Amino acid sequence: MPCPALTIEPDELYLQVCATSQQLSVIKNHTLLAQYPVSTAKNGLGEQRGSECTPRGWHVVRAKIGAGQALNSVFIGRRPTGEIYTPALAEQYPQRDWILTRILWLGGLQPGVNRYGAVDSTWRYIYIHGSPDAQMDGQPRSHGCIRMLNADIVGLFEHVEVGCKVFIGTS
Repeated sequence: MPCPALTIEPDELYLQVCATSQQLSVIKNHTLLAQYPVSTAKNGLGEQRGSECTPRGWHVVRAKIGAGQALNSVFIGRRPTGEIYTPALAEQYPQRDWILTRILWLGGLQPGVNRYGAVDSTWRYIYIHGSPDAQMDGQPRSHGCIRMLNADIVGLFEHVEVGCKVFIGTS
């Protein structure tokens, strides 16, 4: 999906997620400020509800969740459980899709592409979030979200505001 035109104001910080390189870039004034390894969906890119694909196109950070939580804090339904992720906890709950440390909840900006109906990123619960660090190996492995190392999501969380634009694609 090519990058459609979207106005980025001068001095506006935005994020770009590349599924090809498995990288998230922080950009301001056409300058790369930071780059982080990520893991997008093992099923590739796509927008349909139930596809377990990472949705393409322009999004916005609609909510920031987890400020002040400890590193490796476990979230279920966007709420901290009080648990801290450990390999022993992972063995106890082998089927969990681990959402850790911080959550940036995304909302699509393109009607019919990633907003409204069966393609709505918000109601597909698409996040940028922490993941068990040992599972971050440069491969697409998520169920649709964008996974990050826990220390990286803490750093990103501190620099990104609600309303920050995010482009997800292959470049």
